[in-house]
Amino acid sequence: MTENLYNIYSTWLKQRYGEKVYKIPVNIPVTCPNRDGTIATGGCVYCGAKGGGNETLSDQLSVSEQLERNIAYIGKRYHAKKFIPYFQSFSNTYCELPDFQKWILEAIRPDVVEIAVSTRPDCITDEQLQFLAMVKKEQAIEVTIELGLQSVNEKTLQIINRGHTLADYEQAMERIKAAGLSTCTHMILDLPWDQEADVIDGAEIVSRKGSDFVKCHSLYIEKNTVLKQWYDEKKVTLLTKEDYIIRAILFLEHLDPEIVVQRLIGRVPKEDSVITNWHTSWWKIKDELEAQMKQENNYQGRKFSGMNNKR
Repeated sequence: MTENLYNIYSTWLKQRYGEKVYKIPVNIPVTCPNRDGTIATGGCVYCGAKGGGNETLSDQLSVSEQLERNIAYIGKRYHAKKFIPYFQSFSNTYCELPDFQKWILEAIRPDVVEIAVSTRPDCITDEQLQFLAMVKKEQAIEVTIELGLQSVNEKTLQIINRGHTLADYEQAMERIKAAGLSTCTHMILDLPWDQEADVIDGAEIVSRKGSDFVKCHSLYIEKNTVLKQWYDEKKVTLLTKEDYIIRAILFLEHLDPEIVVQRLIGRVPKEDSVITNWHTSWWKIKDELEAQMKQENNYQGRKFSGMNNKR
C-alpha cells in the first residue's frame, strides 16, 4: 500500500475534512524582493517570468473571480465541495498590509476550509502573522504559510541566488509556529551543487523545525532564466532521473513520519520549460519512485533520528 510508504496529502485531507479537498491557485499582483532590487535582481536562477504560477489565471482578475472560475471548473470535474485558495506566484507577503488583508479576506467563502500563502522566509511581517492568526480564529479555518527553502546548503543558496540564509528559514519557522499557523517547506532535491548529505540534512532540519507539510520537486529549466543560459553554456549539468529518485527516498527516510508530503515531484507546462522531469510524466516518476521504495522496503521516517520506535 502506498499509504505505508509516506504520509500522502490527499489521504490526510480526506481524513481531516471527511471528503475530497482541492487547492485552487490564486494569482495576486505582487513580485519578489529578490527580483526588484530590494534584496537582489533577477530572482532565483531557475525562476521563470511567472514566478511559479505557470497555471494560474491573470492577476488582473480579482481573487473572488479567480476562485469562482476555478472552483466552478474543479468542483464540477472532480465532484469537490471543499477548497483551499493557494496564493502561489512570487512572494505573496511582499505587499502592503491593507492589500494583503483585502486579498486574504476576499478568499474566504463557505466552501473554503483553509488558506495557503506561499512566500520567502525573509519576507513575512509580524503584522501579517497577527492578521492571519486572527483570520484562523475568527473564521475557524486553517492557515498555512508555504516557505521556499529549496536547500540547506549555504553555498548552494548563494549559487542559485536565493538571497536568504538557512537561519532566515529557521527564524521564520519559529515565528510562524509562535503565531499558531501551519507550515509547508518547499525543497528542490536534485540541485547539482548539493550532495546526498545535504538532502539528508534538509530532511532533518525541516523535521526539527516542525514543518507540517513538505513539497519536493526536481530542478526544472524554464525558458528565459539564468539557469537556461548556464545550461546552454554547459556551466551546469542536471542530475539524472535515477539520481532524483535516490535523493527523494533518502529525504523521505530521514523525514519525520508525521510530516505530510504534499508533493513528491512537480511539473512545469511544456510551453514554459526547456526541460522538466527529464521529459517524463510526473506520475510515471512517482510510480517508479514508489515501486523502488516497495522493493527496497523504504518508507518515510525509517531513518528519522527522532523516531522513538514509532514503527
